[in-house]
This record gives sequence, structure tokens and C-alpha cells, in this order.
Amino acid sequence: MIQKVGIDAGGSLVKIAYEEQERLHTKIFSSLEIDQLIQWLTTLAPNTKLVLTGGKAGYIKRLATNNCSIVNEFDAVTAGTRYLLQTEKDIREEDFILVNIGTGTSFFHMTEGSFERVLGSGIGGGTLMGLGHLITGKQDFQLFTSMAENGDNRNADLLVRDIYAPEEPPIFGDLTAANFGKAHLNEHATEQDYLASVMQLIGETIILLAGQVASSKQASKIVFVGGTVSNNKALQDVLGRFRDMMSYEPIFLKKGSHAGAIGALIS
Repeated sequence: MIQKVGIDAGGSLVKIAYEEQERLHTKIFSSLEIDQLIQWLTTLAPNTKLVLTGGKAGYIKRLATNNCSIVNEFDAVTAGTRYLLQTEKDIREEDFILVNIGTGTSFFHMTEGSFERVLGSGIGGGTLMGLGHLITGKQDFQLFTSMAENGDNRNADLLVRDIYAPEEPPIFGDLTAANFGKAHLNEHATEQDYLASVMQLIGETIILLAGQVASSKQASKIVFVGGTVSNNKALQDVLGRFRDMMSYEPIFLKKGSHAGAIGALIS
């Protein structure tokens, strides 16, 4: 019997975590599928306690017939991340930067027994969904990540070497000078290329902010969680690309998309 379900109800996705027969299970619904989520909960666990977090937690609490409580989303995602670091990586790091990439992005400095939310950005999964829709006319996160993997951002982004050509640039030539800076000049660029450029824009913005936070807090490890980065190879590649230049260790967690839900579950 399922005793408790942790639910992280964000702006784009609703993440579920629960234990059954001593195994951790996870599930995802779109935030547009909350009626289906309530029906699923009613069928699976009508008498189970729900621990809710995230922006739509109050809305789900009003709809559900279960016994519900709400926990702070920052407390949930930080607790869930610590749990996953231990169970997936056997890491009990006391000082690291946590980057939670959901609809937007939050940056935390994690220390022993506490955390500080340092800053946030409107660049995140919502950016990918919005620009992806403008580029393709579709609304499919998995399609966008697949297209980005098969595209080449260099066909739409203006690089440092493009500006200095035919001369040698004074800095690394593959650095981005302007995201989408030559999209209007290259008629052969494809939708896949544009999606790769979107992923580059998101990843570069996030790692620049995360790197500044890591430098100011003198932390070397950056842990990335959230529904936008999990199972998103294109974004993970961008987030790990600058490790030599900026001296950080990127860490990605298999169940990082459910850090908030897991944190709610174990609260």
C-alpha cells in the first residue's frame, strides 16, 4: 500500500514520486493534465497522503479528495537533490551550487544543513517551449530536444570566428558572439539548427550565471536538476562544455527531474 505521494506541481510539468514495495517510483504529467492526474490518484491511492510543492500545489490541494499538505518548494528541491546525490552518486558534498532548471531557473548555494537561494532567471524550459513553438508550430518537449540534438547551432549563431574571418580571432573562435546572430543571413539553416541555437542560448545563459555564483561562493561542483535538463543531452552538452574554461564539475542526476517531488515525499 502506498502511504504517501510527493507531488511537485510546476508551471509546465507535474512530477510524482512515491514508494511501493520499498522501490522509488516516479511519474510525470503535463500541467495541462491535472484532471487526469486527479483521476489517477483517485484510482491508485484514494486514501494516501499527498505532500505537495510547487506553484500549482494549492490548486491540486483544492481539487484532490486526499489528505494534503504543502511544503516550501525550495526546501523540497534542495532536500530531494541531497537525497539523489547520496543514492545515485554516493556524494555527500556539503558545499556545492544547485541549479534547478524548470520553467525558469533557480540557483542555490548548498552548505551543510542549509541553503541560500542566490538568484533566479526567466531562461529555462519555458523558453524552450515558447521559442520551439514559434520555430516549429508544435508543442512537444521531446521533439524539441531531439531536433536540437540533430541540429547545428553554428548555422544560426554568430561565432567569434565569424566576426574575425578571415583573420584568426584573439580568443577561442567557437565562442558565441551573438545567439541567432546570423539566422537572418543563412537561408540554409533548418528548424533543427534553430532548436540547437535555442538550446545553446539557454545553456550558455545558465552556465554563465551558475559560474558566477560558483566563483562568488568558492564552490567547484554544480549540480543540475529539473525537468528541462533531465534526459536532455543537447542541453547537458552545453552545460558541460565550459568546464575547462571555468573550472567546475557538472553533475547530472538520473531522477533530477523529480528532485522536488522526492523532497516532498521524504519531508
